[in-house]
Amino acid sequence: MKCRRNIRVLLIVCVSVVALVVAPLIGYRLINPLDVLGGGLTELELQIFWDIRVPRVCLGALAGAGLGLSGMVFQAMFRNVLATPYTLGVSSGASLGAALYVVLGLQFSLAGIAGVSLWAFAGAALAILLVYGITLMRPGFSAASTLLAGVAVSFFFSSLILFAQYLSDFSGSYRIVRWLMGGFGLVGYQAVFSVLPFVASGVALVAYLLHELNLLTVGDDVAASRGVDCVKTRRLLFFATSLMVGGIVAVCGPIGFIGMMAPHICRLLVGHDHLRLMPATLAFGAAFLVLCDGFARAVTGSYAEIPVGVITALLGGPFFLWLLVSDTGGGRLMED
Repeated sequence: MKCRRNIRVLLIVCVSVVALVVAPLIGYRLINPLDVLGGGLTELELQIFWDIRVPRVCLGALAGAGLGLSGMVFQAMFRNVLATPYTLGVSSGASLGAALYVVLGLQFSLAGIAGVSLWAFAGAALAILLVYGITLMRPGFSAASTLLAGVAVSFFFSSLILFAQYLSDFSGSYRIVRWLMGGFGLVGYQAVFSVLPFVASGVALVAYLLHELNLLTVGDDVAASRGVDCVKTRRLLFFATSLMVGGIVAVCGPIGFIGMMAPHICRLLVGHDHLRLMPATLAFGAAFLVLCDGFARAVTGSYAEIPVGVITALLGGPFFLWLLVSDTGGGRLMED
C-alpha cells in the first residue's frame, strides 16, 4: 500500500510538472513549443511569452502551491477537512487593506511593488495579529479558540469592506469588486519575487514540522505524550502559513477553494501521512491553479479575461457540496 501511494505521489508531481511546462503555451493564441525552441516567434511574441506568460505561470504556481499547503496545515491543525487558508481572516484583512487603498484614492508603489499590494499585506498582517491577540486571551493556543477568533475577525473585516464599497464611487467600487475576484492580471517577475520569500519560508517551516503535524492530527494528548509542544508548534504553523497566505493574497487577491480542494483530493489519493501529502499538495495546487488561469485566458478569446477566482469558485462550489454529503467529507475529523 505504501509503495502504491508513493507511486501516486510521483505521478502527481510528474503530471503537475508537465502541466506547468505546457501552461505558458496556452492562451488566446496557442504557441507551438517548437517555435519557442527554434526561434520561430516574432519579437513581440517572444516578449509576450517570456515577459507575460512565463511570470504569470510562475506566480500562479507559487500561489497554488502556497494556498494548497496552507489548506493542508489548517485542516490538520483544526482536524477538519473543511478548513481553508482563509479561515483565520487573513483574506478579509488583505481585502480590507486593498479596499481602503482604493477608497482613499492612493496611487504609489514602493520598490516596484504596487501600493495596493502593500496595503493588502498590511491588512493581512493586522488580521493575523488580531487573531493571535484574541487567542492569547484564553489559556493555551487551542485550535477551537483560534478558529473562533479567525471567524470573528473575518466577519468584522467583511463588514468594513462593504462599508468601504458604500463610500466609494462607481469606479472605486468596481476596482474593489474586481480585486476581490482574485486573479493575476498584468504581472511580471517583480510580483513573482515578491511572493517567493513568503512561500519558500512557509514551505521550509512546514517541512521541518511535518512529524509534529502528523501527531497533531491524532489529538493533543497523543502528540504531547510523544514529546510535541502543541502550543509552540501551533504558533509556528499559524504564523508561517498565515504570512504565506497574506503574501499571496496581497499580490493575487483572494482566490478561493484551492486550499480546500487540493489537500483533500491529494489526501484521497495518497493518504493522510503528511510526508507524502505535502509534495502531492504542493504539486497539485500549483498545477491546478495554473491550468484554471490558462482556461480563464483562453475561453473568452480577446474580448475579456475571466478572473481566475471566478473559475476556482465555480469548481469549488460543487466540490464543497460533494464534500458535505460524501462519506469522506461532511466535516469529519481527520482519519488515520
